[in-house]
Amino acid sequence: MNILVLGKGKTGSLVAEVAHERGHAVEAVDVNDNQNAAALTAERLAHVDVVIDFTAPEAAVANITAVLKAGGRIVVGTTGWYEHLPALRELVKVKGALLYGTNFSIGVQKLFKLTASLAQLEGYTFSIDETHHVTKLDAPSGTAITLKEIILTVRPDAVVEVTSHRIADAKGEHIVTAKSDVDVLEVRHDANSRRGFAVGAVRAAEWVAGKQGSWEFREIFDTL
Repeated sequence: MNILVLGKGKTGSLVAEVAHERGHAVEAVDVNDNQNAAALTAERLAHVDVVIDFTAPEAAVANITAVLKAGGRIVVGTTGWYEHLPALRELVKVKGALLYGTNFSIGVQKLFKLTASLAQLEGYTFSIDETHHVTKLDAPSGTAITLKEIILTVRPDAVVEVTSHRIADAKGEHIVTAKSDVDVLEVRHDANSRRGFAVGAVRAAEWVAGKQGSWEFREIFDTL
């Protein structure tokens, strides 16, 4: 496949590296060279099978819009833009494909499933603690928000406190705690590197190639 990676930051650069390792032709574009999606012309996208976005919330919406209007397919690992999802899904109804997720790590996908199981416990209160690097723009993280949504789906009346920390170059840590009068249970995911996110994003791109529609990564994870 021909893959265009948007963002040359730490994760974007690793995505490009992993895509190349998996046998794909890869081009990467720096955020500064794609202001207001200027680099995403229909002519350029005609030669791209899938775009992968790891930029910033304010850039992601313009990037997604440009790709979908050109009938392209895009995988979005950027978070913090989901209030625009309804409008972007309307574009997908015409053409193109959108696959997005708060976390493309395979391990975190398992954490989501474990959290859903944990939330079924009676007589417990729940909390979430997350830690990321100091340059992460959104807090709480998209992953923490997803974890909270998973708990509330099972326990609509629960009050789920989320605590965020931004420390140095932390790769990402999420802890879900269930506490009762008699014990405490935790499920936890620590990222030792960003490679897990990159591998998941490239596998997502491989899955969405040739498709039309919109999906959240959790919906299709089991089919990879």
